[in-house]
Amino acid sequence: MREFVYSMIRIVTDIHSKILSWNNGYEGTFTDKQLHFWVIGIVGMALLLVIYPLFALLAKHHILVVAWLYVFTLMVVMAFAIEIGQGYTGTGVMDSEDIVSGLTGFMYLFAIFAVIKIVCSSIFKLTKSFRKREA
Repeated sequence: MREFVYSMIRIVTDIHSKILSWNNGYEGTFTDKQLHFWVIGIVGMALLLVIYPLFALLAKHHILVVAWLYVFTLMVVMAFAIEIGQGYTGTGVMDSEDIVSGLTGFMYLFAIFAVIKIVCSSIFKLTKSFRKREA
């Protein structure tokens, strides 16, 4: 897990250094804060332009998928934060298997929830169709 985190840090550092070299090479006067403002702003907007139409389409018919994607993203961030925190504070072992295990738990419990939701929804639709026939 540490190797993964350090490799991600190295990738981000390499990208950061490249952007700084472009800024310096073209005699840019952007500060580090201004570069963060523009780079994160541009990356965020690019992601939004890709993800928004997809989520809009999903939300029309599959709002549970949108909710699941959002919660799953939060769970990934939280799982990584917990593991990094454990590694940093020494209160546990920083282990990628813990992340996989935690996310598997979420997926398993979500599958149970989805089955219950499908059963309840089917019962509701059946009772609704029986009421229409009686009326």
